[in-house]
Amino acid sequence: MTPIEYKLHDIVEMKKPHACGANAWEIIRVGADVKIKCTNCGRVVMIGRFDFNKRIKKILKSVEEREQ
Repeated sequence: MTPIEYKLHDIVEMKKPHACGANAWEIIRVGADVKIKCTNCGRVVMIGRFDFNKRIKKILKSVEEREQ
C-alpha cells in the first residue's frame, strides 16, 4: 500500500470522527509530528507522523484545488 501524499493546508478525512461529529481536518504543521485542526470546532491535535499515516483515510481537498 502506497502512503497518501499530503501537504500543508490540505483538508483530510481521518478514520474516526472527532468528538464534535466532524471528520474533516486541516493540516497546519508537517514535520516529525503532524498538527491538525478540526474544521468544525477548531480543536488542534498533534499526532506523530507514523500514527497520522495509519489514521488518515483520504484527502478531501488538496491545497492546489482550493487555490484555483
